[in-house]
Order: sequence, then C-alpha cells, then structure tokens
Amino acid sequence: MMSHIPAFAPLVLDPAAEVERISQWLREKLRLDLRKRGLVLGLSGGIDSSLCAALAAKALSAKNVFALYMPENDSDPESLRLGRAVAETFGIDSTLEDIGPALAAMGCYARRDSAIREAVPEYGDGWASKIVFDSTMTTGGYNISSLVVRTPDGEMRKVRLPASAYLGIVAATNMKQRSRKQLEYYHADRLNFAVLGTPNRLEYDQGFFVKNGDGAADIKPIAHLYKSQVYQLAAHLGVPAEILSRPPTTDTYSLPQTQEEFYFALPYDKMDICLYGLNHGLPAETIAAATGLSSSQVELVWADITAKRKVARYLHCAPLVMDEPIG
Repeated sequence: MMSHIPAFAPLVLDPAAEVERISQWLREKLRLDLRKRGLVLGLSGGIDSSLCAALAAKALSAKNVFALYMPENDSDPESLRLGRAVAETFGIDSTLEDIGPALAAMGCYARRDSAIREAVPEYGDGWASKIVFDSTMTTGGYNISSLVVRTPDGEMRKVRLPASAYLGIVAATNMKQRSRKQLEYYHADRLNFAVLGTPNRLEYDQGFFVKNGDGAADIKPIAHLYKSQVYQLAAHLGVPAEILSRPPTTDTYSLPQTQEEFYFALPYDKMDICLYGLNHGLPAETIAAATGLSSSQVELVWADITAKRKVARYLHCAPLVMDEPIG
C-alpha cells in the first residue's frame, strides 16, 4: 500500500482521535440538527467518498448508512467495482442506479457533443474527450482551457476552446452531478435519512464542485480535512488498499482525466501544504522548502488559490431573497 502520510508535520493527524471527533459530531448533528436516523451517500470508488462511507458506518453503524453507485456512459468500470468493494468492506447496504439513460434522454451527451463540434466539427460516435488546463500557476500566466480528443482510430488531438464551447461542455457535463444528487435525495427521503456530502477541504475551499450537484448535501464531515489527511484517516479505518493507491480522478469525461489536469495543476500534497501555509500565515520560504517550489512560485500559487476562492464564493451562496423572513 502506498503511503500518503505527509512529510509536512502540521498536516499529520492522530487518526484515532480525529475519527472519534468526527463520529461524535456526526451523531450529534444527525440527531439534534437534522433529526434524521441515517445517511445516504454516493460511492464513486474514490478516496473521499470511501472515507465518508467508513466514517458514517463507524459513527452510526452500517445499518444506518445507504450507498448509491451511479455510473453513466462515460464512467470508468473500475469506479463501480471499487465502490462495491467499499460497501462490502464496511457492511453497507447499497444499490445501483445507472444514470446514463436519463442523461441521454435529457440531452446531456448530445448537448456536450454539439458544443465540442464548435472546436472539432467532425466529433461524433467513437470519439472521446476531456477538458484540460495548460496551467501557468507557478509561472504567473493565465490558465488556458483546451480540449483533448481521441479519434476512433486512436489519434490524440489538443485544440483551444472558444469560451462558448467551453461553457457548453461544462454546462452539459454538470448534468451528471446534478442527476446523481437527485437520486441521493430520493433515497434519503424514502429512508428518512440525510444526504452526506464528500468534499475535502481543498475541494470545498477552491470550489471544485458543482452547485446543486455534488456541492449539495445536508452534512459534509470531511470538508475540514486536507486531502493528505483524508488518506491518513482512510488508511486507519481500513479503506481498501486499491483505493488508497488510486490517483485522484474526476471520472466525468470520456477520456481519463486527473484533477491536476482539470483544476489544481499541482499534486494534492503540494496544494495541501500551500493552502495550509496561506491559511496560517506561514512565510513563503517555509512552504517553498516543504514543497520543492521557489518562494516566488509559492506566492503565485497563493494568488491562484485566492482567485479560485472568489469563484467558490458564488458556489457556496444560498439563494438571494429580497427580505429575510422573520423568525
């Protein structure tokens, strides 16, 4: 099993103590604030949802946790297999909800492909794609979005995206996360459970989620944990080794896509340290020594974090109302 324990000492947890602290908080919030008897979550086969499932089973017992597998036409089959392995490991009841047909009926794939054809007119059946960013986070330039496509005969191409095409692809793709959340709330209502959200601190802080999609939930028990801390707790609780060693992916596009390609640009362990340093006012020189970046590169990463926080502010906002109701 790969080790994900960070060398950066401030991010090292006492896993047993932190698991107990989260478990107690989950029980209290579920009983006193949410007044629900259990938790529903989507299991993606990734580290964050796997840890959340383990924590929920630890806090409430497995009989009060219900998991959903929600693959669609572009999903990696490994995600379903690993999600099932997590449910089996922790004794969690679960069900499969294939959202591919519903997404097709709503035009998710057709709308996406139409937007792609603004940049690649011949795009169609047998092709695959993903959005990537040519990040200049550590050089001070702009993050430029590009489309990577694979032709039916295996040729890879990379093209610049006009803004309209980029927005159209993202808008269509976001239907996936929102459709999953609809099913989570269906099962939560059916069971009188609450919906558990799975973002870690890096994702929560930087807006790496879809509003009213994977960003929607009743309770988010790991939003305070840096990604490297997620791995520490997951290892402590016995999350399967395959998941501990699996690189973080989006599993959203038809081509494999890492989180670094799409959003963060730096590996999560370096992003964690940079975010921690910014949050705690540490000198850039200290963070540079811990990450292998230069001090000027750390300053640029901090500027990018601050810019993404401005985007995330909208994602966190509740609906605006003219006059707040009294009481």
